[in-house]
Amino acid sequence: MPMQRLRSFKILCPFPLPWRSPVLSSRGGSSVPFVGIPQSSSRIRSLNGSVPDVPFMAREFYTSSASVAKQEETGPVVEQIQMLKAVEDVHGGVIVEMEESMDSDSFVPLLRDSLSKWRLMGKRGVWIKLSIENAHLVASAVEEGFRYHHAEPDYLMLVHWLPRTTDTLPANASHRVGIGAFVMNDKKEVLVVQEKYGKFKDIGLWKLPTGVVNEGEDIHLAAIREVKEETGVETEFVEILAFRQTHNAFFTKSDLFFVCMLKPRSSYIQKQNLEIDAAQWMPIEEYSAQPFMLKNEHFKFVASICQARTDTAKEYRGFAAIPTTTGSGRLTHLYCNTDKLKLTL
Repeated sequence: MPMQRLRSFKILCPFPLPWRSPVLSSRGGSSVPFVGIPQSSSRIRSLNGSVPDVPFMAREFYTSSASVAKQEETGPVVEQIQMLKAVEDVHGGVIVEMEESMDSDSFVPLLRDSLSKWRLMGKRGVWIKLSIENAHLVASAVEEGFRYHHAEPDYLMLVHWLPRTTDTLPANASHRVGIGAFVMNDKKEVLVVQEKYGKFKDIGLWKLPTGVVNEGEDIHLAAIREVKEETGVETEFVEILAFRQTHNAFFTKSDLFFVCMLKPRSSYIQKQNLEIDAAQWMPIEEYSAQPFMLKNEHFKFVASICQARTDTAKEYRGFAAIPTTTGSGRLTHLYCNTDKLKLTL
């Protein structure tokens, strides 16, 4: 059947599509390669009718009387777009958790269609959490504009800022948090250790037990845990005596270090063999008089603060841990000086 120009249509799509020209046939009318459009978003209007003024991509094509009749009987054939499963965040973005394994051939078209849709929806940041089983998809995501944000043992987080505005996505965690535990018994002896590894090994330095606060762990509980792990001594938290901040301390990250005062609940030492070379109770005067302490300003300050806290006058006071709740109802702790302070709860 000869080709007839019967009607002119526009297909309005709420996102850019990889359109191709219609394939015309002298026998079967026109064959239009149709990439899926969401049923709720598609609109087909005659050029002689009214077309809403919307910023959608439009493309004109022609068809035969046979195809028009068929279309009028059955309605337009529209495929539902397949998109990556995502949840919205509170900042106008979306979060995708890729937990099930997927190959690149399936992932790339899904990602492209999803990005197109999210742009039109006005979404801002897109976060893709790739499980370690999907590590092979990193290169494909990077080619679509994603970058690294952070990594954990079982996943990698990628991010992409969609608007043509300044990227305001928060940076990765900037600090690592550590503790030092000042534990003194009734004899004014300090619990000290010598380490097998690190910068203080083989120099004969007796130092306070130290360690890193775990994810989701309170500072004062981390101090109790580290003392138990390194020396076997049971303790009770008293207060934070001081803290310091150091930059470029751990793979360019800054470091927050809290000196915590603990009260011993036991005295028997059972040192950790993996990291600790020796552990003992040492008189506080002997601890403070070590040559390394006297030469190192930071260590000297810490030793002086610890000793001042143990003086009879007890003029120096630190920060106690006050349990409280956040605005969302989560349990937390406020560290503050409660000396001569009456808190109204």
